[in-house]
Amino acid sequence: MTVEITGIGVRLRAYRPDDVEAVAAGYDDPLCFRFLPPLPSPFTVAHAERFLSEGVTSVFADGGVVYAIADPETDEVLGGIGFDKVVPSRGQAEIGYWVASWARGRGVATAAVRALSAHALGAGLARLELLTHWDNPASQRVALAAGYQREGVRREALPGRDGGREDLVAFTRLAGDSGEPIPRLLPDLPGGELGDGVVTLRPLGPEDTPFTLTLRGLPEVWQTSVPPIPPTLAEIRQRCSRAPAHWLAGTRAEMVIVDAATGTPAGEIALFYQEPVTGQAMIGYSMLPAFRGRGLATRAAQLVALWAFAETDVARLIAGTLPTNVGSQRVLEKAGFHREAYLKSRLPGPDGTRVDDVEFVLLAEDLLTEGPRLDG
Repeated sequence: MTVEITGIGVRLRAYRPDDVEAVAAGYDDPLCFRFLPPLPSPFTVAHAERFLSEGVTSVFADGGVVYAIADPETDEVLGGIGFDKVVPSRGQAEIGYWVASWARGRGVATAAVRALSAHALGAGLARLELLTHWDNPASQRVALAAGYQREGVRREALPGRDGGREDLVAFTRLAGDSGEPIPRLLPDLPGGELGDGVVTLRPLGPEDTPFTLTLRGLPEVWQTSVPPIPPTLAEIRQRCSRAPAHWLAGTRAEMVIVDAATGTPAGEIALFYQEPVTGQAMIGYSMLPAFRGRGLATRAAQLVALWAFAETDVARLIAGTLPTNVGSQRVLEKAGFHREAYLKSRLPGPDGTRVDDVEFVLLAEDLLTEGPRLDG
């Protein structure tokens, strides 16, 4: 018999035959089809009946559990949760869940994952895994909020709906973990964006694929990128779709520079948190030709620096330019950076060459002492 589990704002209970309509409606959803490839599409009442009569029994027979996530007051079905793929010799299982469209945005998934995780790890399991798609930042946020640490990437771990295979991002929680939310190295932007009235910076996302392809397809941009080769559409699509996941992982924060006057994407800027242990990060930026020479890149660099020093543990920001790129050097100087080093053959160049790199640095105290230098 399934033991009921109470969480904050949720109750995990056994599925009942009268849940069939809610299960059918909940699973018959674009997000479920995207992130649960085995689901038949469309998902009908007949499918729901088979799940309740056979699927649930099968999970229990293999040592797992399945619960309906219900509203503790109305008993309305809000979703489902459970764990399977149990490996008794390792004390390990894989947790999974779904939330109905009518219950999203209320913290239902986080509350349910916390409740089931605490119960399972307190009842003998040593390790729970939670796997998500790269382009499912909502589920990654749930994992972090429920005390799961990002562990790595499972390459081609899941058969896709189109016949291919998809990578999955792995999060884990151990019995000895506190269950408290995992601190993030790179928090969200306050209010979702940064701005000074002239430029606005917003997170890069899948919708920015066409713009990013245009920008990164410019010879002067890709030739100074690493590696220095023109990107393909597939590479750009992946970069944009995975940008939110990289931000959540704390490795890089990629943003679109928007001309505030017109709302037009003008360029990109990113903070790469290469060395959390030393508090050092790097910024890089590129602008479309029509927006160069207007001070927008300088403003963007300074906005990112202010955010990094105020909201993260970054203590030192570096940036590099080609020795011949006087314009980019001027951008950094106006944003408060100081030239620090000349690194010979620092980076790979086009056609197997090596190029020198002029490195600039900005410290928090520099920014506070000298202030912005946006004139000229």
